[in-house]
Amino acid sequence: MLMGEYQHNIDTKGRIIVPARFREQLGDKFVIAMWLDKCLMMVSPEEWHKICTNMQALSSTKKESRAFTRMLFSSAVECECDKQGRILIPAKLRNYGQLQKSVSFIGVSNRVEIWASELWNNYSEQAEEDFVDSAEQLGDIVF
Repeated sequence: MLMGEYQHNIDTKGRIIVPARFREQLGDKFVIAMWLDKCLMMVSPEEWHKICTNMQALSSTKKESRAFTRMLFSSAVECECDKQGRILIPAKLRNYGQLQKSVSFIGVSNRVEIWASELWNNYSEQAEEDFVDSAEQLGDIVF
């Protein structure tokens, strides 16, 4: 179970330290790709395989399915940490996620989300305000 929030800085070459807790849980290699709300997702190879299987079930005749699938798969890269626990995030992904200096790693059950800290702070402030309403709407699904 991936959970928690950690902050790190990305260097000018696009390298960033992956929190040790997430490195332990994800393993030596993992996949990073564009995700929703201007963040990136980081998943284990096993979780990536599940995502791939689910994506193959989407209809290729639907415009939205094709667009989402193309963006997700074209952005995906396999990463491996160096001896310092760092990864290199490609420029395309850094640009999409607006990653410049301060970065937040967020554990979200089966994935890690990588956010520009400013975007994460703005998003989480709004989500916190909506937390009770969301719980009420989800109802018995949560508890």
